[in-house]
Amino acid sequence: MALTYAVLGSGAMGLRFGLLLKEHLGAQVDFIDTWEEQIDTVRKQGGVYQSRDGKNRHLIPISIQTPEEYQGKPDVFIIFDKQMHLSQLLERSKHFFHENQYVFTGMNGMGHIEKINRYFVPEKVLAGTCLIGTVLKDAGDVDFIGKAGAGSINIAAQSGTVDDVQKQIITEFEASNLNPNLTDNFLGTLYTKVVFNSVINTICTLFEIRMGQFIDYEGAEKLGRQLIDEAYNVAELAGITPLNSRDEEWETIRYVSAETSPLHYPSMYQDMNKGRQTEVDYINGYIYDLGRTYNYQAKTHDFLRHLVHLAEN
Repeated sequence: MALTYAVLGSGAMGLRFGLLLKEHLGAQVDFIDTWEEQIDTVRKQGGVYQSRDGKNRHLIPISIQTPEEYQGKPDVFIIFDKQMHLSQLLERSKHFFHENQYVFTGMNGMGHIEKINRYFVPEKVLAGTCLIGTVLKDAGDVDFIGKAGAGSINIAAQSGTVDDVQKQIITEFEASNLNPNLTDNFLGTLYTKVVFNSVINTICTLFEIRMGQFIDYEGAEKLGRQLIDEAYNVAELAGITPLNSRDEEWETIRYVSAETSPLHYPSMYQDMNKGRQTEVDYINGYIYDLGRTYNYQAKTHDFLRHLVHLAEN
């Protein structure tokens, strides 16, 4: 039986997941958001405009509702929101949650799992790290970066094992060109993406550059490895085993920046560019704060965190 979905937090990544599930599977996908301009624009247009690398812009009909308006009963929630807004979104949405529902979340940073666990059965929560470039150019206007099938997801179950419904979710993601890779390392999966973002998101944001421009710089590897080494030193102290070795993590950053998403401005840059608060405290700040609990100073991460806050200020 086909699963039904609701996207909770219908920004760039939420739209990408939902639209691909509709396109490839004909899945029933509801969209829920709290951003009034997004809701008003989508309703006025009769859907969302989708393009790929800025080309072939076309309107895809969808409906979108506020949490207060929504009365559906989906099998699976796909949750994408900013870390600092998630608690409010979940609290506004709790009237349509029930214990049999499943969750997939691919949010950046750390801290969201604990919030989601307050409302859902932890064994039904899948978390992923998405290496998929997507830009919300404006309200109701999303741009998929990279050719069809570009990017991938590492997915892990919080319980350590996946049940039949979670296997179906992963199968449907695969059929929708999202390229999921199942791991058995939940915390390591999440932490590995935090490390990736601590390099790419933060540096590209501070210098207002695309990922391809970062990797073109001859000193990019030296910059990246300094941040990777600090983050991995923290992981060792905290008993976290990242999915990749230090060398493999740099190679992932290099490959994604040079090959799959060279034209992409990371999401932190998109937030900064539109005057929104960034998630740097949940990325570089998370690594620094975790290190401090073990008397380790990840000083480069703390320095970059304060540079981002200076730019915000």
